[in-house]
Amino acid sequence: AVSCKESGFGVNLKSDPKDLTFYDDPELSYSIEKPVKNWDEKRKQWLNHHPSFAAGASERIVVVTGSQPKPCKNPIGDHLLLRSFKNKVDYCRIHGYDIFYNNLLLHPKMGSYWAKLPVVKAAMLTHPEAEWIWWVDSDALFTDMEFKLPLQRYKNHNLVVHGWPELIYDKKSWTSLNAGVFLIRNCQWSMDLIETWSNMGPISKDYKKWGEIQRSTFKDKLFPESDDQTALIYLLYKHKEKYYDHIYLEGEFYFEGYWVEIFGRYENTTEMYLAIERGAAELRRRHAEKVSEQYGAFREEYLKSAGNGKGSWRRPLITHFTGCQPCNGDHNKMYDGESCWNGMVKALNFADNQVLRKYGFIHPDLLDSSIVSEVPFDYPADEGPW
Repeated sequence: AVSCKESGFGVNLKSDPKDLTFYDDPELSYSIEKPVKNWDEKRKQWLNHHPSFAAGASERIVVVTGSQPKPCKNPIGDHLLLRSFKNKVDYCRIHGYDIFYNNLLLHPKMGSYWAKLPVVKAAMLTHPEAEWIWWVDSDALFTDMEFKLPLQRYKNHNLVVHGWPELIYDKKSWTSLNAGVFLIRNCQWSMDLIETWSNMGPISKDYKKWGEIQRSTFKDKLFPESDDQTALIYLLYKHKEKYYDHIYLEGEFYFEGYWVEIFGRYENTTEMYLAIERGAAELRRRHAEKVSEQYGAFREEYLKSAGNGKGSWRRPLITHFTGCQPCNGDHNKMYDGESCWNGMVKALNFADNQVLRKYGFIHPDLLDSSIVSEVPFDYPADEGPW
């Protein structure tokens, strides 16, 4: 017998005790302009009142993403956004993560790259059961559907972002990290960071001044306005003693990887993984989607020589199409639009093949999304289970 009181992940979704919590405080505000205090204690209290969520809370993740509230100017933009969202839903379903998609400005002044911060704060308040909020830009695609974040590595940190210390402190570059993908702990430290970070954005009366400060500090910054990425780098650069020990600059794998150096390698990566599977029956075995993580763990043994990051033939966790602007079509002039859109289609189909395989099909051509073929499971005769 199955208890309908519990979800498939062992938590009680129907119980909300009448005990008072922070949600009953009339002063509670989700607005980016109003600070939250004593969040660690409030969150702990909520978990005490909802004990089924307490188990596993330290590894619970909510993925947050979104797009603009209006239809795309680029004719292919809405289709790419839809497939980008499907990509994230697939990843979350495989790993048991919740996902929230937002397509509204939660603060009228916080648009463009600043729009993520009000959403992340609101998600933290809305999900006290989650230890981590994982922001992923709409143009960032999961391209290793099995890979799980090494959360144990971040146990003493509250923010994880792809970055390189030498580019911050030696080169003083505004591209020394990428703020389009970040993992942030659901705690008071993070609430305080978001407050400080946001106050370098359009809600600040000093917004223009912050742009000038950023540009004078980071000479390679291309535009005059204060942006979220340079603002975060500025905090790390100017206040290293306050922030550096709490922020993990992940550079050991593609926490998010620049698409130009990745998308041409998908076919070769596919062949390398197939070669591994031909010699490892446990990886080629058909299996239910819900146990995919186990096969990801099996695969690690065979990926020791693959390396990580640039030059590796390992699947990148996330391919980030920075500069492509798939919705408005105003891509960076370094690329032509076709390379951006074709690159996104290849990345989406590369990831989709990892999902479709469990349903018995694949895209044989990464540039043709409309065609699928059945997956051959060709065990050697002496290894097959049947």
